[in-house]
Order: sequence, then structure tokens, then C-alpha cells
Amino acid sequence: MVNTEEYVLLVDDSQTNNVLLEAVLAEVGYETATAMSASEAWSLIHKRRPRLILLDLLMPKISGFQLLERLKEKPLFAQIPVIVVSALSDADTAMRLKEMGADDFFSKPLNLQALLKRVEELYQSESSL
Repeated sequence: MVNTEEYVLLVDDSQTNNVLLEAVLAEVGYETATAMSASEAWSLIHKRRPRLILLDLLMPKISGFQLLERLKEKPLFAQIPVIVVSALSDADTAMRLKEMGADDFFSKPLNLQALLKRVEELYQSESSL
């Protein structure tokens, strides 16, 4: 059994985006781990189940869409809250992500205050499960 750990997993193929989000989340007290690809994220999730995932969509090989789908298919991981953070910002994408089980969607460039508020809400709700 994989135990839930007290951290937020950041999944983005951009080092710059990971470093930015890591710094912002650390500043308000969250432990983070980063993955530069969906396959790296999948491996980390199996070792330490995160409390929350911030997921980019546009990544090479395995997209964020595919990782989200894989997560929601597995009962062990389906309840992990996922916030999608992507440059895609059209209404169809947002609707598709909601149907796939994403908990929220933020388009880049990010409104960091709104993102932090949502992270806090989902992080706290996950702790009460």
C-alpha cells in the first residue's frame, strides 16, 4: 500500500515553471516534489502518494491528459486532487478536463493568489478524507 505523503507534486516539462511553483508553494509552507514528465510523475506517485498534483497538459511522449486519465482509472490514485495548470485556455479543454476528473483548471500566465487559495482548499479537503 502506498501511503499518502504531505507534499504537492508539480508535473511540468518546464524547469522554469517547476522552480517558480516550487518557490511559491514553499514560501507558504508546502513541501513539494517535481517531475519533468508524466512517466517520472507516475513513478513518484507509486513511491509516495501526494496530497495534491499540479499538472501541465502539454508534455512530450505522455501528455497531462493521458496522466490524468491513468490516475483516475486507478482506485488507489483516483481520489488525489488534480489542478491542471496549462497554456491551453479554451472552454472545450476546461470542460474536457472536468469530465476527466480534474478538480480545477488554471491557465498560464497564472493568477498565483487564486492558485494558492485553491491549493489550500484542496489540500485541506484531502487531509479530511
